[in-house]
Amino acid sequence: MDKTQVDEVLKRTLGKRYFNVILPLFIASVLAFLDRLNLSYAALTMNKALGFTPEVFGFGAGILFWGYVLFEVPGAIFAAKWSASKWIVRILITWSIATTLMMFVKTPIEFYIVRFLIGAAEASFYPVCYAIFFPRWFAPNERARAISVMLTSLLVASILGSPLAGILIGMSIFNLAGWQLLFLVEGCLSLVLGIVLWFWIKDWPKDVNWLSSEEKKIFSELYQHEITAKNNVKKYTLWDGLKDLEVLKLGFIYFMWIVGFWGFGFWLPTVLKSVSGLSNANVSFLVTIPMVLSLIGFLIVGNSSSRKGEKRLHVALPLFIGAIGLAGTVLIHDPVLNFVFINFAAIGVYSGMGVWWSIPTTFLSETAAAGAIGLINSIGNIGGWVGPFLIGIVKSYTGSYTLAYLCLALCLIVSGILIFTLPKKRPTDSL
Repeated sequence: MDKTQVDEVLKRTLGKRYFNVILPLFIASVLAFLDRLNLSYAALTMNKALGFTPEVFGFGAGILFWGYVLFEVPGAIFAAKWSASKWIVRILITWSIATTLMMFVKTPIEFYIVRFLIGAAEASFYPVCYAIFFPRWFAPNERARAISVMLTSLLVASILGSPLAGILIGMSIFNLAGWQLLFLVEGCLSLVLGIVLWFWIKDWPKDVNWLSSEEKKIFSELYQHEITAKNNVKKYTLWDGLKDLEVLKLGFIYFMWIVGFWGFGFWLPTVLKSVSGLSNANVSFLVTIPMVLSLIGFLIVGNSSSRKGEKRLHVALPLFIGAIGLAGTVLIHDPVLNFVFINFAAIGVYSGMGVWWSIPTTFLSETAAAGAIGLINSIGNIGGWVGPFLIGIVKSYTGSYTLAYLCLALCLIVSGILIFTLPKKRPTDSL
């Protein structure tokens, strides 16, 4: 392929690809993250209304990820073999139904069952994005930046969702409590988006009418050229990808990261309220500050990684910053300094995520990539259960968050150190 011609096509179509590929996935990701966000704010009133202890909430918050673990890999493989776009639509519609069921939860067992169903419904959403959509639509040197832009959805969900959640939990309409309204609104939005995406997002460049014949040909050749470059180093079957030692190492690194990520995320409003003494509504507005800073960090880190062609430092450094932030959050008792460290923690646990998810596609392709990324996400998301549950248990037995947050900080440090054991050179470096 003529590199000048390829670069010109990539540049010319960038805006159209962001609008027709990243934007729909971005909106879907916002709704996916709102589920986590809504639960953390619902806890401010739901736990008391239903009599849930910290252990019950922590266990229920995290059990969602067991639904991920069981259905992530099969879902990603099925999407790769069938239709990624239709699979995304299926995910949105089924998780809208499961999320709405949260309105009717009354007992811990019901809470656990519905949370598990939400995880099962949503399983494989992100692996399908990382392993299927981004390799088909974005060149290797564009990928870290593109995934980072899509994953700013996590921060946008917090920035927009936190104030909305703070308002809704204080309302009561048609005999529904505020926490019930949160789940109803989210369920309805997910259903509507699922219907819209049926017509909007497509599987391959050849399926769309907004690219010229020449552009479709370039994207097809670029994708095949990348697969050939990877296969020349090592050709992975699905089973090779699932049992590969580097894939398993990536899973463990992500597990340690996610213990800290979700331990911090699920309990942030509760911890911030205990430190500041502010009202629920004021806490929800205050949370937007670290989320805005993290969004900026996301874009800076992703852009820098794509520009410099470096990934390891761009992932590890934010994790170390996050560890410092988590430790400072519980060791520093001055309210102003404490909030500064909360900002460090948020920037650290979020900013490297886009670069991180560009790593598996540097050596894996097609079904092997879908299965392996599903496995990495599954292993990592066990940490989504461990982190919140760990904090709930430690808080119940010690009366404070100090020891739990120090454990989360240690997990981030271990994850950051292990990043440097990954290979520096990749098959796609020259593409």
